Amino acid sequence: MANLRMYGISGCDTVKKARKWLEAREIEYTFHDYKKEGADADKLKAWIAEAGVESVLNKRGTTFRKLSDEDKADIDAAKSVRIMVEHPSCIKRPVVEHTGGVLVGFNQLQWEAVLG
Repeated sequence: MANLRMYGISGCDTVKKARKWLEAREIEYTFHDYKKEGADADKLKAWIAEAGVESVLNKRGTTFRKLSDEDKADIDAAKSVRIMVEHPSCIKRPVVEHTGGVLVGFNQLQWEAVLG
């Protein structure tokens, strides 16, 4: 599958599992590490438009839980983009862009159906 691009944090266990899954199937991809390269607001907006705020914003992680009550209240798409740009650990991982769209998180059954 051409033009597969994975976004995440290299030290994340879920990202490591996803990378192993791709490599075991010899699926080529490029990797963007948020910790080193930052998060792009326009990409985040596009992912939210396709998958929804609830899919892209990771509310279960430590980083999100440590945000102020004000930041965590009344989250809409614009506010979630600001939070994720400022705190890339708040982006659900990994996000994979492929020719048919975007996958958020690692779900092996979903990945097999979409990526083979």
